[in-house]
Parts: sequence; structure tokens; C-alpha cells
Amino acid sequence: MSLRARVAPTHQTEPSRDDGLVAVYRSKLLEEIDLAEMSSLAAADRRVRLERVLGHIISREGPVLSTSERSQLIRRVVDEALGLGVLEPLLADPSITEIMVNGPDSVFVERNGRVEQLPLRFASNDQLMQTIERIVSTVNRRVDESNPMVDARLPTGERVNVIIPPLALTGATLTIRRFPRAYTLPELIGLGSLDEHMLMLLAAFVRARFNLIVSGGTGTGKTTLLNALSGLIPAHERIITIEDSAELQLQQEHVIRLESRPPNVEGKGQITIRDLVRNSLRMRPDRIIVGEVRGGETLDMLQAMSTGHDGSLATVHANTAEDALMRLQTLGSMSEVQIPFEALKDQINSAVDVVIQLSRHGDGSRKVSEIVLLVSHGRQHFRIVPVTRFVPRPLGADRVVHGYFEHLPLPREIADKLYVANEPVPPAFGVAEAIDVLNTREAIG
Repeated sequence: MSLRARVAPTHQTEPSRDDGLVAVYRSKLLEEIDLAEMSSLAAADRRVRLERVLGHIISREGPVLSTSERSQLIRRVVDEALGLGVLEPLLADPSITEIMVNGPDSVFVERNGRVEQLPLRFASNDQLMQTIERIVSTVNRRVDESNPMVDARLPTGERVNVIIPPLALTGATLTIRRFPRAYTLPELIGLGSLDEHMLMLLAAFVRARFNLIVSGGTGTGKTTLLNALSGLIPAHERIITIEDSAELQLQQEHVIRLESRPPNVEGKGQITIRDLVRNSLRMRPDRIIVGEVRGGETLDMLQAMSTGHDGSLATVHANTAEDALMRLQTLGSMSEVQIPFEALKDQINSAVDVVIQLSRHGDGSRKVSEIVLLVSHGRQHFRIVPVTRFVPRPLGADRVVHGYFEHLPLPREIADKLYVANEPVPPAFGVAEAIDVLNTREAIG
């Protein structure tokens, strides 16, 4: 069973008849169909057959409906019998990137970067649980009181998270995240996330094998930018991607995709991100891309970056560039290897070259708020030099965030590293002969 609806996208969300009418005709439909025959049909043919049978039932028994009401009733009943009920039209809507069900009476979606509540509801908590069970069964998982949480990637690519009572006090909660298509950096320029000068700089960093950390809060577009940056990696290099849920869509030919695995129902068989990072080092990678570091694997990633795997990329959850460095230090300490904070600081100073900070604004737009270079060495406090930043203008009547990207000179040592790699410094930035102390920020580690 595919999660993606096989119906035309629709923005109609309010049913013309109550849930009782849908339940009645769902029962009548199930009485008339041959389940054995239905199981032998392909999914698309199964839907067509159910719609035809239900159409005959309505014509025979009523009620009298307009053409649009009849079509909508048929769609809703078939969705209940075959698909995911009220969620089907949401999954068919390409503008929706996240579906959030907070109990049977509360459905929210994210559309174009904004969250809105829809006039939708499940007929009962039992119906919601049936929908949840149908979803998790596609990945051979179960959800019940002994296993009240499920986090998984579905065969069709969506990431689903389920948590039910007694842990969820407001009722069974379902979150489905749908990943948009891969954007290129020029497309992100068109969306206002960065500008041409930043593209030139980031391309130089990637080709010169700088180690990049993409930082930002939830929903700021870290994976989207990471995917776009990966397109700058030369096609002949061997790339290994490591993720909790496979979201990256690299276009190069020599790509090995690794995905972690949760424990099975007996609590066995777990493969962590850390296991995969360690294993990847034995696979002769030219570059390692970690979808997100969130635990002890951070230490392994930092060691890989500083011991011959230059040009690697990773994302981390943090609200500022300074927070990103401090979070890397904290996450690295979560390893079972007891390493002093000072030694972790050495690792970060040795491994990380660039932090790209993302932010999400009130109008739903996502932008690169800052690109900073890590210029500290050894056990110094983290010292970063911003080379570009987004400067917002006061919010106008249109409630749209406007502003401009400010570009600052690159430190001489960074320009020299680009020069050795035969990568020019973009003219919009230039080179500072000495680090401007006033333009250098320090993060206490």
C-alpha cells in the first residue's frame, strides 16, 4: 500500500456529508465486494473497482446528491476503505510538506512554510488508531501500549512519527513529514535563501575541500541546503551519506547511502549513526556526509574530518553559529570515550572550517543568516569570523521579510588555502590582510 494518494490533488477539505453517512456506505461497500478478488487486483485497479461498486450502491439506494457531492462521498468512502481516510487529500496536495494530527479532532498542516489548522476530523479515536496502524504496518512496525512510539521512514519516502496514550495526553498523535524535491543552489537563490556571491564562495569552499557544518533550528532548511551543496562535489569522488531517515538525493554516480536502523520489537538489531560513521571510514570514502549529528557519532565525525576526510559535510541543530560549535562540543562528550572538553575543543578547531547558519523568518521564508569561518587554533576559545550575513529591513505592511546580504573580507589564511586549491576569492568579498578584531566573535568553550 502506497502512502501517496492516487487521486487528483485537491484543496477541498470540508466534507458535504457527516461522518455517519461515510460509515454507513463504507459498511455497505464492504458487504458487496469480494475481498479475495480485491486482493488480486493492483492498487489502482482496486480503487477503480471500489468506486464503480459504490457508485452502483448510491444509484440504487440513494441518497440524492449533486454531482460534486456524489464524487466527494465516493472519494471519502473509498479513502476510508482503501487508503488513509481524511489524510488522503492532504497527501495528494503537493503544497503540503507536513501533516500533524493532534488527536482525532485536530489536524494541522504546514503549507508554504506556514502552519494552519484544517476543518478536518477523524470520526473517532478508533478510526485514527486504525489509520495509524495501517501506516506503520507498511514498515513492519506496530504501535500499542507496550510500544507507544514509532519513528520510521515509509517506503514512499515520508518520515512518520507516532506517539499514543498514555504518553500522549491529548490522544494519538501522528506527524508525517513529506520531503520536497531536491533544490539546486541557483533555485535557492531564486527563493531568496542566498545570493550569487555566496554561491561562488560556497562552491569554492566545497571544491577546496573545506569541512562544512550546516546549522539551524527545526524547519530552517538544513537538509535542503546540504543536498544542494552536495551537488558541488566533483562527480568522480566517492561519497558516503549517513542518515537517520534517508532524505538526501545526491545526483552523483558514486554515492553509497547508509541509513540507521531502530531496534526491533524485541529491542535488538539497532544500528546507530555512530556505527555507520565508524564503518564508513573503512569504505574508502572521499567525502562523508552526515544528515545530522546528535550524539556520540559527533566525535567520530570530527576525527574523520581532521584525519584525511576533508571536504565532509554535516548538519546540527543550533540557533547561532556559536551555539553550533558549543553543541558539537557537547555532543562529542556524549561518546563513551571520556575526552576532556579541552581536547574536544582541539578536535573542533582542527576539523571545522565553515559554519553556515540558517534561519526561518516570520513569513515562512528560509535564509542563510550567516556564513562564518572558524579561525581559532588549538585550545583557544572558538574564534569565528563572519564573511556574510543577512541584514533584514523593518517589517512592512506586506508582512514579508525584506533585506540584503552583506559580504565581508576573508581572512588571509583562508584566502591562501583557496589559492592553493586553485579557487579564486569572489570579488564581492576580497581579502583582509589581518583579521579585524572588531569583526571577530568569540564563543566561550
